[in-house]
Amino acid sequence: MSFNVLICDDSALARKMMRKSLPAGFVENAYEVSNGVDALEVLAHHSIDLMLLDLTMPVLGGISVLGEIKRRGLETFVIVVSGDIQPLIHRKVASLGALDFVQKPLQPNRLQSVLKKFGFVITAEEKALAS
Repeated sequence: MSFNVLICDDSALARKMMRKSLPAGFVENAYEVSNGVDALEVLAHHSIDLMLLDLTMPVLGGISVLGEIKRRGLETFVIVVSGDIQPLIHRKVASLGALDFVQKPLQPNRLQSVLKKFGFVITAEEKALAS
């Protein structure tokens, strides 16, 4: 399966790392933005299956983006990718609907583990069992 993915981080390097951390063949269409305002614009005009979202960005931060997604009833899965490790922040993003929280610096195996946990990635062994 492949998905429409939105990567939202103010760092071009972080966006590149997130994109490279996605499994081969995972992305059908990828959108990259550097702030929350642009992220909401993409969400308004495209069907996004998965969003990788930083919290600390100029213009509109990740927590505000999550709040807007919830307020507008937008249907997209969000994984927060941030260096903010405060437990209060983890609880806040979960309460706003984020699937999970992956700490920066991003470890590709950690992101892939989260994707597998929520059914975005199915291993060859699991495919064989399903047949």
